[in-house]
Amino acid sequence: MALLTKERKENNSGKKKSIVTHTKKNRWGEQIIYGLLFFCGMVSILTTVGIVVSLFTETLSFFQDVSLRDFLTDTKWTPLFKPQHFGILPLLSGTLLIAVGASIVALPIGLGSAIYLSEYAPEGVRRVVKPVLEILAGIPTIVYGYFALTFVTPVLRILLPQTNVFNAASASIVVGIMIIPMVSSLSEDAMLAVPRALREGAYALGATKYEVATGVVVPAALSGIIASFVLAISRAIGETMIVTIAAGSTPKLTLNPLESVQTMTAYIVQVSLGDTPFGTIEYKSLFAVGMVLFFFTLGMNVLSQYITRKYRRVY
Repeated sequence: MALLTKERKENNSGKKKSIVTHTKKNRWGEQIIYGLLFFCGMVSILTTVGIVVSLFTETLSFFQDVSLRDFLTDTKWTPLFKPQHFGILPLLSGTLLIAVGASIVALPIGLGSAIYLSEYAPEGVRRVVKPVLEILAGIPTIVYGYFALTFVTPVLRILLPQTNVFNAASASIVVGIMIIPMVSSLSEDAMLAVPRALREGAYALGATKYEVATGVVVPAALSGIIASFVLAISRAIGETMIVTIAAGSTPKLTLNPLESVQTMTAYIVQVSLGDTPFGTIEYKSLFAVGMVLFFFTLGMNVLSQYITRKYRRVY
Protein backbone atom coordinates (compact mmCIF):
# COMPACT_ATOMS: atom_id res chain seq x y z
CA MET A 1 0.00 0.00 0.00
CA ALA A 2 2.82 2.35 0.87
CA LEU A 3 4.52 1.54 -2.45
CA LEU A 4 1.32 2.34 -4.40
CA THR A 5 0.94 5.65 -2.61
CA LYS A 6 4.58 6.52 -3.32
CA GLU A 7 4.18 5.66 -6.98
CA ARG A 8 1.05 7.79 -7.23
CA LYS A 9 2.84 10.74 -5.65
CA GLU A 10 5.75 10.33 -8.07
CA ASN A 11 3.39 10.11 -11.05
CA ASN A 12 1.43 13.18 -9.91
CA SER A 13 4.62 15.17 -9.37
CA GLY A 14 5.82 14.10 -12.83
CA LYS A 15 2.55 15.25 -14.41
CA LYS A 16 2.74 18.58 -12.60
CA LYS A 17 6.31 19.13 -13.85
CA SER A 18 5.20 18.25 -17.41
CA ILE A 19 2.27 20.68 -17.21
CA VAL A 20 4.48 23.46 -15.87
CA THR A 21 7.09 22.85 -18.59
CA HIS A 22 4.39 22.81 -21.30
CA THR A 23 2.86 26.03 -19.93
CA LYS A 24 6.26 27.76 -19.96
CA LYS A 25 6.82 26.69 -23.58
CA ASN A 26 3.38 28.05 -24.52
CA ARG A 27 4.17 31.34 -22.81
CA TRP A 28 7.48 31.63 -24.67
CA GLY A 29 5.70 30.88 -27.96
CA GLU A 30 3.04 33.50 -27.21
CA GLN A 31 5.71 36.06 -26.38
CA ILE A 32 7.53 35.37 -29.67
CA ILE A 33 4.29 35.68 -31.67
CA TYR A 34 3.40 38.87 -29.80
CA GLY A 35 6.83 40.31 -30.59
CA LEU A 36 6.56 39.47 -34.28
CA LEU A 37 3.08 40.99 -34.56
CA PHE A 38 4.20 44.10 -32.67
CA PHE A 39 7.19 44.43 -35.02
CA CYS A 40 4.93 44.20 -38.08
CA GLY A 41 2.63 46.86 -36.67
CA MET A 42 5.53 49.17 -35.85
CA VAL A 43 7.00 48.76 -39.35
CA SER A 44 3.77 50.05 -40.93
CA ILE A 45 3.51 52.91 -38.43
CA LEU A 46 7.16 53.95 -38.81
CA THR A 47 6.88 53.77 -42.60
CA THR A 48 3.92 56.15 -42.51
CA VAL A 49 5.74 58.48 -40.13
CA GLY A 50 8.80 58.45 -42.40
CA ILE A 51 6.72 59.35 -45.45
CA VAL A 52 5.02 62.21 -43.61
CA VAL A 53 8.31 63.55 -42.24
CA SER A 54 10.04 63.48 -45.64
CA LEU A 55 7.09 65.18 -47.32
CA PHE A 56 6.72 67.79 -44.57
CA THR A 57 10.43 68.67 -44.48
CA GLU A 58 10.72 69.33 -48.21
CA THR A 59 7.32 71.04 -48.33
CA LEU A 60 8.35 73.42 -45.55
CA SER A 61 11.49 74.25 -47.50
CA PHE A 62 9.35 74.89 -50.59
CA PHE A 63 7.11 77.36 -48.77
CA GLN A 64 10.15 79.34 -47.66
CA ASP A 65 10.51 80.39 -51.31
CA VAL A 66 6.85 80.36 -52.42
CA SER A 67 4.05 81.93 -50.42
CA LEU A 68 1.18 79.72 -49.35
CA ARG A 69 -1.28 82.28 -50.69
CA ASP A 70 0.16 82.12 -54.21
CA PHE A 71 0.26 78.34 -54.02
CA LEU A 72 -3.45 78.12 -53.18
CA THR A 73 -4.83 80.98 -55.29
CA ASP A 74 -2.66 81.39 -58.40
CA THR A 75 -4.36 80.02 -61.53
CA LYS A 76 -1.13 79.17 -63.36
CA TRP A 77 1.23 76.23 -62.78
CA THR A 78 4.50 76.63 -64.68
CA PRO A 79 7.34 75.64 -62.31
CA LEU A 80 9.50 74.27 -65.15
CA PHE A 81 9.23 77.39 -67.35
CA LYS A 82 9.96 81.10 -67.10
CA PRO A 83 8.24 83.05 -65.61
CA GLN A 84 7.52 80.53 -62.89
CA HIS A 85 4.07 80.20 -61.35
CA PHE A 86 3.21 77.82 -58.53
CA GLY A 87 -0.56 77.87 -58.37
CA ILE A 88 -1.90 74.42 -57.50
CA LEU A 89 -5.42 75.15 -58.80
CA PRO A 90 -4.84 73.81 -62.36
CA LEU A 91 -3.54 70.53 -60.98
CA LEU A 92 -6.41 70.33 -58.51
CA SER A 93 -8.99 70.98 -61.21
CA GLY A 94 -7.44 68.33 -63.46
CA THR A 95 -7.38 65.79 -60.62
CA LEU A 96 -10.98 66.48 -59.62
CA LEU A 97 -12.12 66.42 -63.27
CA ILE A 98 -10.68 62.93 -63.68
CA ALA A 99 -12.10 61.77 -60.32
CA VAL A 100 -15.60 63.09 -61.06
CA GLY A 101 -15.61 61.59 -64.55
CA ALA A 102 -14.42 58.23 -63.22
CA SER A 103 -17.12 58.33 -60.55
CA ILE A 104 -19.82 58.91 -63.15
CA VAL A 105 -18.64 55.78 -64.94
CA ALA A 106 -17.81 53.51 -62.00
CA LEU A 107 -20.39 54.19 -59.30
CA PRO A 108 -23.59 53.32 -61.21
CA ILE A 109 -22.04 50.33 -63.00
CA GLY A 110 -20.34 49.05 -59.85
CA LEU A 111 -23.49 49.40 -57.73
CA GLY A 112 -25.65 47.82 -60.44
CA SER A 113 -23.33 44.86 -60.79
CA ALA A 114 -23.26 44.46 -56.99
CA ILE A 115 -27.05 44.41 -56.82
CA TYR A 116 -27.19 41.85 -59.61
CA LEU A 117 -24.59 39.58 -58.02
CA SER A 118 -26.15 39.87 -54.58
CA GLU A 119 -29.86 39.64 -55.39
CA TYR A 120 -30.42 38.32 -58.90
CA ALA A 121 -27.54 36.12 -60.04
CA PRO A 122 -27.79 32.36 -59.47
CA GLU A 123 -24.97 30.85 -57.44
CA GLY A 124 -23.31 29.32 -60.52
CA VAL A 125 -23.37 32.62 -62.38
CA ARG A 126 -22.00 34.47 -59.34
CA ARG A 127 -19.05 32.10 -59.06
CA VAL A 128 -18.13 32.85 -62.69
CA VAL A 129 -19.01 36.53 -63.04
CA LYS A 130 -17.42 37.84 -59.84
CA PRO A 131 -13.89 36.50 -60.52
CA VAL A 132 -14.11 37.72 -64.12
CA LEU A 133 -15.14 41.17 -62.90
CA GLU A 134 -12.32 41.27 -60.38
CA ILE A 135 -9.78 40.47 -63.10
CA LEU A 136 -10.09 44.16 -64.02
CA ALA A 137 -8.41 45.01 -60.71
CA GLY A 138 -5.38 42.90 -61.62
CA ILE A 139 -4.62 44.55 -64.95
CA PRO A 140 -1.57 46.88 -64.75
CA THR A 141 -2.53 50.53 -64.91
CA ILE A 142 -0.05 51.22 -67.70
CA VAL A 143 -2.02 48.76 -69.86
CA TYR A 144 -5.16 50.75 -69.05
CA GLY A 145 -3.32 53.91 -70.03
CA TYR A 146 -2.41 52.65 -73.49
CA PHE A 147 -5.92 51.24 -73.88
CA ALA A 148 -7.27 54.75 -73.21
CA LEU A 149 -4.82 56.37 -75.65
CA THR A 150 -5.07 53.86 -78.52
CA PHE A 151 -8.72 52.79 -78.31
CA VAL A 152 -10.93 55.09 -76.21
CA THR A 153 -9.46 58.36 -77.52
CA PRO A 154 -9.87 57.44 -81.25
CA VAL A 155 -13.49 56.46 -80.57
CA LEU A 156 -14.11 59.77 -78.81
CA ARG A 157 -12.50 61.68 -81.68
CA ILE A 158 -14.83 59.95 -84.13
CA LEU A 159 -17.87 60.85 -82.04
CA LEU A 160 -16.58 64.30 -81.02
CA PRO A 161 -14.02 65.61 -83.55
CA GLN A 162 -13.02 68.52 -81.29
CA THR A 163 -11.51 66.08 -78.78
CA ASN A 164 -7.77 66.54 -78.23
CA VAL A 165 -5.37 63.62 -78.61
CA PHE A 166 -4.68 63.86 -74.88
CA ASN A 167 -7.87 64.56 -72.99
CA ALA A 168 -9.52 64.12 -69.62
CA ALA A 169 -12.55 62.24 -70.95
CA SER A 170 -10.73 59.10 -72.10
CA ALA A 171 -8.67 59.01 -68.90
CA SER A 172 -11.84 59.39 -66.81
CA ILE A 173 -13.62 56.58 -68.64
CA VAL A 174 -10.74 54.14 -68.22
CA VAL A 175 -10.06 55.09 -64.59
CA GLY A 176 -13.76 54.49 -63.99
CA ILE A 177 -13.49 51.04 -65.58
CA MET A 178 -10.48 50.29 -63.39
CA ILE A 179 -12.27 51.10 -60.10
CA ILE A 180 -15.51 49.24 -60.96
CA PRO A 181 -14.30 46.03 -59.20
CA MET A 182 -13.64 47.96 -55.99
CA VAL A 183 -17.15 49.43 -55.93
CA SER A 184 -18.77 46.16 -56.96
CA SER A 185 -16.89 43.88 -54.57
CA LEU A 186 -17.19 46.07 -51.45
CA SER A 187 -20.84 46.91 -52.15
CA GLU A 188 -21.71 43.26 -52.70
CA ASP A 189 -20.03 42.29 -49.43
CA ALA A 190 -22.09 44.92 -47.63
CA MET A 191 -25.31 43.62 -49.21
CA LEU A 192 -24.54 40.00 -48.42
CA ALA A 193 -24.13 41.02 -44.77
CA VAL A 194 -27.80 42.07 -44.65
CA PRO A 195 -29.73 39.30 -42.84
CA ARG A 196 -31.87 36.99 -44.94
CA ALA A 197 -34.77 37.59 -42.54
CA LEU A 198 -35.19 41.18 -43.82
CA ARG A 199 -35.55 39.95 -47.39
CA GLU A 200 -38.00 37.22 -46.42
CA GLY A 201 -40.08 39.69 -44.41
CA ALA A 202 -40.32 42.00 -47.42
CA TYR A 203 -41.27 39.11 -49.71
CA ALA A 204 -43.93 38.06 -47.21
CA LEU A 205 -45.47 41.53 -47.47
CA GLY A 206 -45.73 41.14 -51.24
CA ALA A 207 -42.67 43.10 -52.35
CA THR A 208 -41.05 42.28 -55.68
CA LYS A 209 -37.38 41.38 -56.04
CA TYR A 210 -36.64 44.89 -57.35
CA GLU A 211 -38.42 46.48 -54.38
CA VAL A 212 -36.56 44.25 -51.95
CA ALA A 213 -33.21 45.08 -53.56
CA THR A 214 -33.73 48.85 -53.72
CA GLY A 215 -36.00 49.38 -50.72
CA VAL A 216 -34.59 46.95 -48.18
CA VAL A 217 -31.13 45.63 -49.05
CA VAL A 218 -29.51 48.81 -50.39
CA PRO A 219 -30.70 51.04 -47.49
CA ALA A 220 -29.62 48.40 -44.97
CA ALA A 221 -26.15 48.20 -46.55
CA LEU A 222 -25.89 51.93 -47.26
CA SER A 223 -22.92 52.60 -44.97
CA GLY A 224 -20.81 49.93 -46.67
CA ILE A 225 -21.89 51.09 -50.12
CA ILE A 226 -21.00 54.73 -49.44
CA ALA A 227 -17.68 53.65 -47.94
CA SER A 228 -16.91 51.73 -51.15
CA PHE A 229 -17.76 54.86 -53.16
CA VAL A 230 -15.40 57.01 -51.10
CA LEU A 231 -12.55 54.49 -51.31
CA ALA A 232 -13.03 54.14 -55.08
CA ILE A 233 -12.94 57.92 -55.56
CA SER A 234 -9.81 58.06 -53.42
CA ARG A 235 -8.26 55.43 -55.69
CA ALA A 236 -9.21 57.52 -58.73
CA ILE A 237 -7.59 60.63 -57.23
CA GLY A 238 -4.34 58.76 -56.66
CA GLU A 239 -4.20 57.07 -60.07
CA THR A 240 -0.97 57.78 -61.93
CA MET A 241 -0.15 55.94 -65.14
CA ILE A 242 -3.55 56.19 -66.86
CA VAL A 243 -3.75 59.97 -66.46
CA THR A 244 -0.06 60.41 -67.31
CA ILE A 245 -0.47 58.59 -70.63
CA ALA A 246 -4.01 59.56 -71.65
CA ALA A 247 -4.78 62.95 -70.07
CA GLY A 248 -1.57 64.72 -71.11
CA SER A 249 0.66 67.16 -69.24
CA THR A 250 -0.99 70.53 -69.76
CA PRO A 251 -1.86 72.14 -66.41
CA LYS A 252 -5.00 74.03 -67.32
CA LEU A 253 -7.84 75.40 -65.20
CA THR A 254 -10.74 74.02 -67.23
CA LEU A 255 -13.92 71.99 -66.85
CA ASN A 256 -13.89 70.79 -70.45
CA PRO A 257 -13.16 67.03 -70.41
CA LEU A 258 -12.21 67.06 -74.09
CA GLU A 259 -9.09 69.15 -73.41
CA SER A 260 -5.70 68.08 -72.15
CA VAL A 261 -5.15 68.45 -68.40
CA GLN A 262 -2.53 67.52 -65.86
CA THR A 263 -3.23 65.91 -62.50
CA MET A 264 -1.13 66.03 -59.36
CA THR A 265 0.10 62.48 -59.88
CA ALA A 266 1.01 63.18 -63.51
CA TYR A 267 3.09 66.18 -62.46
CA ILE A 268 4.91 64.06 -59.87
CA VAL A 269 5.78 61.57 -62.61
CA GLN A 270 6.97 64.38 -64.88
CA VAL A 271 9.33 65.82 -62.27
CA SER A 272 10.50 62.38 -61.11
CA LEU A 273 11.94 61.53 -64.54
CA GLY A 274 15.31 62.91 -63.40
CA ASP A 275 15.65 66.08 -65.49
CA THR A 276 15.05 68.41 -62.52
CA PRO A 277 18.18 69.24 -60.47
CA PHE A 278 18.13 68.15 -56.84
CA GLY A 279 17.41 70.87 -54.29
CA THR A 280 15.92 73.38 -56.73
CA ILE A 281 12.53 75.02 -56.27
CA GLU A 282 11.19 72.86 -59.08
CA TYR A 283 12.34 69.74 -57.24
CA LYS A 284 10.79 70.94 -53.97
CA SER A 285 7.48 71.59 -55.71
CA LEU A 286 7.25 67.82 -56.19
CA PHE A 287 6.94 67.36 -52.41
CA ALA A 288 4.45 70.21 -52.05
CA VAL A 289 2.17 68.57 -54.59
CA GLY A 290 2.74 65.20 -52.92
CA MET A 291 1.69 66.67 -49.57
CA VAL A 292 -1.54 68.02 -51.06
CA LEU A 293 -2.24 64.62 -52.63
CA PHE A 294 -1.46 62.93 -49.31
CA PHE A 295 -3.99 65.10 -47.48
CA PHE A 296 -6.59 64.45 -50.18
CA THR A 297 -6.31 60.67 -49.96
CA LEU A 298 -6.01 60.73 -46.17
CA GLY A 299 -9.16 62.83 -45.92
CA MET A 300 -11.06 60.45 -48.20
CA ASN A 301 -10.02 57.43 -46.13
CA VAL A 302 -10.95 59.15 -42.87
CA LEU A 303 -14.31 60.10 -44.37
CA SER A 304 -14.86 56.49 -45.38
CA GLN A 305 -14.13 55.27 -41.85
CA TYR A 306 -16.42 57.94 -40.37
CA ILE A 307 -19.31 57.01 -42.65
CA THR A 308 -18.87 53.31 -41.92
CA ARG A 309 -18.91 53.84 -38.16
CA LYS A 310 -21.68 56.46 -38.03
CA TYR A 311 -24.21 54.78 -40.31
CA ARG A 312 -23.34 51.16 -39.70
CA ARG A 313 -26.30 48.96 -38.78
CA VAL A 314 -25.76 45.84 -36.70
CA TYR A 315 -28.43 43.17 -37.02
